[in-house]
Amino acid sequence: MSTRIQDMRNLGPAMARMLAEIDILCEVDLRGFGVVEAYHRLKFRFGRQVTILALYSMGAALRGCDWRALDAETKEHLREQAHQNRQPAGSG
Repeated sequence: MSTRIQDMRNLGPAMARMLAEIDILCEVDLRGFGVVEAYHRLKFRFGRQVTILALYSMGAALRGCDWRALDAETKEHLREQAHQNRQPAGSG
């Protein structure tokens, strides 16, 4: 059985509710979508309410560490992926 979102490190009940709205209910779902895709879907659904910290938190959760423990290189890599994979509205 996969770990529930709210039981993962960095991701509590509020994040679990938001992720549930985009059909991510457990660790397997998050891994399947990938943190960058999950971040884009959250941004689309919730707008400015979702910050870059959500991306870091999800990435760190899948690594089993605190998001503040992510090194600068990892954070930069996540930001670059999120920027590169962003699709303009109406495409895709």
